[in-house]
Amino acid sequence: MVPELTGAIVALICVALVYTGMAARVVKQYERGVLFRLGRVAGEVRPPGLTLIIPFVDRLAKVNMQIVTLPIPAQEGITRDNVTVRVDAVVYFRVVDATSALVKVEDYKFAVSQMAQTSLRSIIGKSDLDDLLSNREQLNQGLELMIDSPAVGWGVQVDRVEIKDVSLPDTMKRSMARQAEADRERRARIINADAELQASKKLAEAAQQMSGTPAALQLRLLQTVMAVSAEKNSTLVLPIPVELLHFLERGNRADAPPAEGTAHQTPEQPPKEITPQEPAPPITPEETTPNGDRTQAPDLNGAPGPDPEIGRHHLTPNTGGGPRTD
Repeated sequence: MVPELTGAIVALICVALVYTGMAARVVKQYERGVLFRLGRVAGEVRPPGLTLIIPFVDRLAKVNMQIVTLPIPAQEGITRDNVTVRVDAVVYFRVVDATSALVKVEDYKFAVSQMAQTSLRSIIGKSDLDDLLSNREQLNQGLELMIDSPAVGWGVQVDRVEIKDVSLPDTMKRSMARQAEADRERRARIINADAELQASKKLAEAAQQMSGTPAALQLRLLQTVMAVSAEKNSTLVLPIPVELLHFLERGNRADAPPAEGTAHQTPEQPPKEITPQEPAPPITPEETTPNGDRTQAPDLNGAPGPDPEIGRHHLTPNTGGGPRTD
């Protein structure tokens, strides 16, 4: 009798151990358990730890509650300004309701992935290229809202959506490079012009300051010569003062001969006044007599000429050797 009772107890213990082994389930800290009893959800969600189910009647489904990183494949689309781009992104989401994630959607991960791809294509078509390149934060928020709206009914919460990369065609890259180069060149020219303006103002102030003290200009000239001669150059640049050029110019003007028909005037003497001269008497033609004497021809106006005897000199030959008499 005792051996039979002992065998029965041992058999019951073995059956209990087998039953406990089949009924015991361990739910990890980052998981939640959903119990299906004969195909229906039974009770609350099982917390982490050891839980028991009815073998062959209950089925415990475990749902991971960690944040899932889901990469979105690169999507090719046309932006609002007709530029073809390829954009890829990544979605961070987690399950907040384990029962809804198992009951309301067949595979919540695949559903979130397809919704993310569709939303990304929609965002590409509604945005400009400049927004995709520079205003990503706002696009991320819009993309997150588009994915999170239907996912709330699935027991899934989207934490963050990030656009990783935007691929552009090679022609567009070259165009953008030329645009950036032109913009940089424009900025460089503006900076150079501003520097020239500031330098001209400073030079004007320096020239005004040196105009009161000519010795300062001479010292500046000597400093320039010293700076040039300090280097080992075969060519020496010697600036000539402007005052020397003015001095040479005045000397050239003083030595230049006066022009024809103009009176020579010196800077020290006042200009002379030229008075008109009296007209010269008309010259009448002379006639020659047969004896060799010259007589004045009568005036053309009809006036008689002077007497030919007046002013005539009679020369007689000197035969006696004495003094000659007229």
